[in-house]
Amino acid sequence: MSGNLTPFLDPASVIAYVHEAPRKVPGLADLHRMTTLLLAEQAPGVAEMLVVGAGGGLEIRAMAEARPDWRFTGVDPSQAMLDIARQTTSTYAERTDLVLGTAVDAPAGPFDAAVCLLTLHFLERSERLETLQEIRRRLRPGGVLVTAHHTAVDGQAETWLARSAAFAAGLKSDPGHAATSARAMAERLPLLSPPQEEDCFQEAGFRRPALFYAALSFRGWVMTT
Repeated sequence: MSGNLTPFLDPASVIAYVHEAPRKVPGLADLHRMTTLLLAEQAPGVAEMLVVGAGGGLEIRAMAEARPDWRFTGVDPSQAMLDIARQTTSTYAERTDLVLGTAVDAPAGPFDAAVCLLTLHFLERSERLETLQEIRRRLRPGGVLVTAHHTAVDGQAETWLARSAAFAAGLKSDPGHAATSARAMAERLPLLSPPQEEDCFQEAGFRRPALFYAALSFRGWVMTT
């Protein structure tokens, strides 16, 4: 497991993360809606969905509410995160399986589509590539993947991370605190530029990665096998 993921092993940190995510990620609820829409283009009926980095369960809950014909397999390396996800998705427990581990520990599938939100920015490129390859192996031909996470925008990672930090803190936030947070994030997160992201997607075997979401330092793509 990447050292960047170790904070998510602490139950107190996990609870804070899950509650704060909607405040920290611009348009998170709309990101979930867009994700559902994009997946439904390729999976309009009964479908099996793989969710990598499913801890917290927010995206599974959003998709399950919208699509009663989908089943979900969520995988996450943090038991504490999975415990929260189990609570979050309890209404849809009969359609949700949660697995402790990384993408390599997910069932073989095949799955109709996959989601990986707010996860890949924690992984070094080699680990990120391996994760994407494992997702690719588990998808049906023509299966779709949606991802979204922090990126190093325009070679100005700290500038855009500071704007994301200021957004999370509120319009009356201290710019100095936002800059300090951004510096710490830039040192901790192995961010890629958007072109580097797309190269990684294609190296993993995905076709036509298309940008659909851009919000401060966050970017989101949809692609097919």
